[in-house]
Amino acid sequence: MLRLSACLLILASVTLVASCKREERTFRVEPPYVSGVEKISVTNLFAGGAPATQPATSNEYEENAYALTEGKRLYGFMNCNGCHANGGGGMGPALMDDKWIYGDQPGQVFASIIQGRPNGMPSFATKLPDHQAWQLAAYVRSMSGLVKSDAAPGRSDHMQSRKAENSTEPESPKQSRPPQ
Repeated sequence: MLRLSACLLILASVTLVASCKREERTFRVEPPYVSGVEKISVTNLFAGGAPATQPATSNEYEENAYALTEGKRLYGFMNCNGCHANGGGGMGPALMDDKWIYGDQPGQVFASIIQGRPNGMPSFATKLPDHQAWQLAAYVRSMSGLVKSDAAPGRSDHMQSRKAENSTEPESPKQSRPPQ
């Protein structure tokens, strides 16, 4: 009887240890290293030294459906619709075309969100932590088809009026104008 109990205990512990790795889920991806983001400025003065020369060229949040969904939620919560409409442009530039004033690389989009831009784009450095800014940057890039289509942001399919953001083909600019 004691021998049977010991065998069952060993079998249970082996099964428990083997199943732990299988059940591990990662919902949070580490954001890219922030200091590699290109600083775009209006003047030659830089606080804390010269800016980095190479923007971050990859964002792991672009491969994560949960992060894209969070970026979509943040897009609405931070009132990005107020200026950029649903990506088609309005008071702010369009986010669904292939011409980006400050660059379309992940680091450049992140820098635009965090630093703000002249003539209207506010800085969200004090309003968003870095991981949320990277999620928002991933969603913004997905709106113009710059993200792989295998991770889609969440959406309500019963009210779907167009394809998912990352399923759209890159579009040519309709009314692109330089900043004033």
